[in-house]
Amino acid sequence: MVVLCAFVGKPSAGKSSFLNAGIIKIIVIIGELIAQFLKVSDAAAKVGNFPFTTIEPNHAVAYLPIPCPCSKFNKSAQCSPRYGRCENGTRYTPLKILDVAGLVPGASEGRGLGNKFLDDLRTADLLIHVVDVSGTTDENGKVTQGYDPINDVDWLQQEIRDWVYNNLHKKWGGIVRRHISVKATLAETFQSQFSGYGANLNMINKFLDALNPTEPLNKWDDQYLLHAVNVFVETRFPTVIVLNKVDLPDADKNIDKICRKYDSSRIVLGSALSEIFLRKLHKQKFIKYIEGTDQFLTAEDQVNPSEEERLKVMDEKTKKRLEKVQDLVLFRYGTTGVLDTLKCAVKVLGLIPAFPVRNINNFTSSGAGKSMGVFRDCIMVKPNTTVREFAKIVHPDIERYYLYAETVGGRRLAEDELITTENNIISFKTSQIKE
Repeated sequence: MVVLCAFVGKPSAGKSSFLNAGIIKIIVIIGELIAQFLKVSDAAAKVGNFPFTTIEPNHAVAYLPIPCPCSKFNKSAQCSPRYGRCENGTRYTPLKILDVAGLVPGASEGRGLGNKFLDDLRTADLLIHVVDVSGTTDENGKVTQGYDPINDVDWLQQEIRDWVYNNLHKKWGGIVRRHISVKATLAETFQSQFSGYGANLNMINKFLDALNPTEPLNKWDDQYLLHAVNVFVETRFPTVIVLNKVDLPDADKNIDKICRKYDSSRIVLGSALSEIFLRKLHKQKFIKYIEGTDQFLTAEDQVNPSEEERLKVMDEKTKKRLEKVQDLVLFRYGTTGVLDTLKCAVKVLGLIPAFPVRNINNFTSSGAGKSMGVFRDCIMVKPNTTVREFAKIVHPDIERYYLYAETVGGRRLAEDELITTENNIISFKTSQIKE
């Protein structure tokens, strides 16, 4: 896995009900809002009715549903992912997740746990900002009524900009002097300054293309420097906004306001508590729930089921709660939004699933005489990844002893050919193969 998405948001209370469910394996969770969307796993989480339950960031794994090529090649029965799972041609492939503790306004100036948590974002490729769209928690995560959640969207972006700007501005004079003395290019200077934010040369060039500066560095005033930082943050930290608690009063008016102000293609509507509830009923065999959809079966829907598939009958209280989730979330929005969040993140990043195999004819990854299934591995790669770069991602030795690569049909791929969905099943040939 080569991509890291960071869940961010303000701290909140009432976290104990968001434990032990879903699609993400996590160790410790911090805030109610982050916890709800991170709490999609088999792991337990540390909770508490106070901000900053977690001091250190926590790494997790999310499982993203994507179409698996096993279905296209009639290999579903033999499909055996090394990580995740494959069900009827839908593959749940792992993505890295960073669980960052709650941020509050003033973090860039050290408020709360301040720069500590901003520093934790350095390695993230994308931010997933979870917002309480019901307006029932204030900017510090304390219970309230009538709070405008559009403030949360605004201040998080501002805190990140202030963090980068403050770090850059305090040494700007020295940066300009060195830039001139060594006759550096803008790309060289900014790569040196922004490498600490995980920005490589390609990212710096993308930032400079978007900025399109017309003045030399020594002519930049504070206002233009701030503009440059804004462009860098937008380039380096693309953000998906998750509007959580859509089933609560006041959510509708806040959703409309936020969607009119921000790019709706990067906004996901959801109710993480509803997802947790549905998964719990599924696990307890009260319903058969299809994740990421509005579909589930109850005991009343079944006709002559086998003993193994037979569902339990719910009591009236549980049935009414299920009907409420169905009415306020599933019928209205189509899903609970949890899987949609991961799908949106992948779409924003433009990630491409790539399948390295040893045998391009039968799609196995094992050596002769061994049979461990097909399409064992799937790696999500970033746009503009070349075949040779992918070889190194799969294993450094493959890149070191690289001879050539081929895709379905035996077509050879050029080293600098970009990986797309048309050539993403790849077999590498090397001069030295270690079993």
